[in-house]
Formats: sequence, structure tokens, C-alpha cells
Amino acid sequence: MDYGLIGKKLGHSFSAPIHEELGGYRYQLRELPDETALAEFLRKREFKAINVTIPYKQAVMPACAYLDPAAKAIGAVNTIVNRNGVLSGYNTDYAGARRAMRRGGVELADRVVLILGTGGTRRTFSAIARDEGAREILVAGRSGGDGVLTYGEAARRADVQVVLNASPAGMWPHNGECLVDLSVWPALESVFDAVYNPLETRLLWQAKQRGLPAVNGLAMLVGQAKYASEHFTGRSIPDEEIDRVHRTLLGRLANLVLVGMPGCGKTRIGRLAAQTLGRDFVDMDAEIEKAAGMSIPDIFSREGEQGFRDRETRVAEILGARTGLVIATGGGAVLRGENVRALRQNGVIVYMQRSLDQLAVGGNRPLSSSREALEKMLAARAPLYEAAAHRVVFNTGGPPSLARRDVLAAFRQALDAGVL
Repeated sequence: MDYGLIGKKLGHSFSAPIHEELGGYRYQLRELPDETALAEFLRKREFKAINVTIPYKQAVMPACAYLDPAAKAIGAVNTIVNRNGVLSGYNTDYAGARRAMRRGGVELADRVVLILGTGGTRRTFSAIARDEGAREILVAGRSGGDGVLTYGEAARRADVQVVLNASPAGMWPHNGECLVDLSVWPALESVFDAVYNPLETRLLWQAKQRGLPAVNGLAMLVGQAKYASEHFTGRSIPDEEIDRVHRTLLGRLANLVLVGMPGCGKTRIGRLAAQTLGRDFVDMDAEIEKAAGMSIPDIFSREGEQGFRDRETRVAEILGARTGLVIATGGGAVLRGENVRALRQNGVIVYMQRSLDQLAVGGNRPLSSSREALEKMLAARAPLYEAAAHRVVFNTGGPPSLARRDVLAAFRQALDAGVL
């Protein structure tokens, strides 16, 4: 390959579309299962330039005849350029992460900063915190020792003000994994997570529940790719390209998730929105029926509402981990907080309101078999829809094209506002 990324597991990576957008070259992913495979890859040197990710950012350093000052100081390389068989190593994670933190409102100066994880990214974050003037830099890992706290020891530091996650915890396919409970730090001001798939990890979700700045690693990824691409090609790229490519990529990746009462138009408007966006449309109830091999009324009859809700949660977890979808949820999907969290991890949630008189009664909906039942349901669920949603759209029952327009506008506004 000419340009690409090496690492142990790369199924989570968004690097290819970013580099291809920034540099206009083909960018390939090459998984190397161990350091023996890494050594062989570097020995052959059949590439022009590469990026390096977990867990090889330190292991590649001895192969580099030249190390730039940042890579040498940090002790990690994420970019290698092959110039006539001579390898030069650089660290562009530093510049990408520092810019992303600053633009995301993560203030490090005079703060007590806690870094989660002990790999190569920890070195980058430590250098940034030091250069930004952090008052104290703490590092936590699973084992602790040699200046590293265990996560339990870190939890007892009530003065922590900023958390920087430099570990892969919570990264696809281990969505939902989280190393810490943020509630133990009353002085916490902001959180930065190097993970970008999913867009909202459980760590960031906790921060958002407290109303804190919570920044994922996507802007860092785009930023480091911009600086790496300049090394690859020798061409200067304006910094504004980082923001443009970040917005473009986020618009492609973020799911549009519709919630609301049965009969509010989620499926019909969702299909139209998916057509406009050129995306796949997924109806959660249809996915539940497919997985169960029976209809929703039959699931309720055989397993009760509890059985149905358990199936709904499993489907929410699967769909929420995917990207680039339009998802219509069942009316009761918001009843469980874990469903909302799963759908928000890669999604903008839009609540489609509709007046009670326009909602359908009966049909394939066991819990809304009468107007009275529907009215009680609306009273109970409306606060849950509002709490789950990033934006609210009212479906008047007019031409579907108008509701589609309003839903897509709400989706774009939420992305522009930085909800993910």
C-alpha cells in the first residue's frame, strides 16, 4: 500500500475517509496481529507513509532513523514517512488533540488533570497537560504502581478537575465499557475521550448528564490526520479543513433516531428522511419481530411486556452501535434509560410530537388499544420523550414532505450545536 494505517485491530477506524477527503489519495487499513508481523511489515517497507495506532506507537520507534522532537519528547510515534527506505517518525496526535481540547472547552491550565490509561496516548496527553500549564497530572491504570494510580486510588482524589481518557475503554465493539464513575469527583469541570467510535461513550454520557463539556476523539482524529497528511505529501493544508472534514464526517456517521408515540409518523417520515439522506432506514419494531420470528402481539402474548422490553433493549444496543442510519423506534423505547443511552451513543434523537386526536388507536399496538389507554400513555411518556430528545418536531399531519423537512432541519441543527 502507499498510504494507510497499521494497528492490531482496526474495525473501529474512521481514518480512511478522513485521509481520502483531506489528501485525495487512497488510504488502506492493515491489521498486524503481533510485533512479529509488525517487524516484518517495517522490514519490507512497502509503503510511502503510514499512521500507527494501538498498540504499536512505541514499538515502531526503533525502526525510525529520524524522530521529530515531539515524537522523541512524548515517546510515541503515530506517523511514519518512508523516504527512499529511510523511515522518519512523527507525532501528530499532540497537535490534533491539543486543538480539539481547546476548541471543545477543555481547560487544562492550573487544573488537576487525571489521565486514564497507560499506553502511548497517555504520553501525548501528559505532554499537552504539561504544556498547557496543568497544576498536577495524575495517571491511572488497572494495575497501578511506578507512579500510576489504580482506578480505585484515583477515585479518592476529590480534587480532580479534568479527566482525559487515553485508553480504548468503551471503543467499539466494547460499547458501554467505562473505567470510572465520574460522580466521585465533585470538582470535575470537563472530560475528553480519545475514543471516537462510538461518538458518545459511557464516559462522555456521564459528563453530559452533569452538564459538563464532553468532547470525543473525532476532532482529534481529523486534526492529527491533517498534520499527518502534510507529512505524507509535503503539501500544506489549511487548519479550516479540520473543521470542514469533521463536520462532513459527523454528518455521515451520526444516526437520526426518531422517538414518539405510536402513530406519530416515525416510520413514514423516517423512510422519507432516509431517502433524502441516502441512508438505510431501520424500524426497531420490525427488527424485534425479525429476531423473534413472531409478531409484536405474539411476543406480548407469550412473553408479556417484560419479555418484549428485553428484546427491545437488545435491538437498541445493536442499532445504537451502528452509524449512518435513520432509526424509527417503538413508542415505548424511552421507558428504559439504557435504551436511550444506547441510541444516543451515535445518534441525534428527535422527538416527533403529534396531537392526541391524530394518533392511531389499535392496530399492531397492544398497549394503545383504546383512546383512554392512549391518553394515559401520552401523559406518562411525554416527559420521557422530551428528556431523551436533542430536538423536538411537531408533526401536524400535513404533507409528509413538511415533516421530513422539519426533522432533517432539527437533525442538522443538533449536529451544528455539537450534541455529538
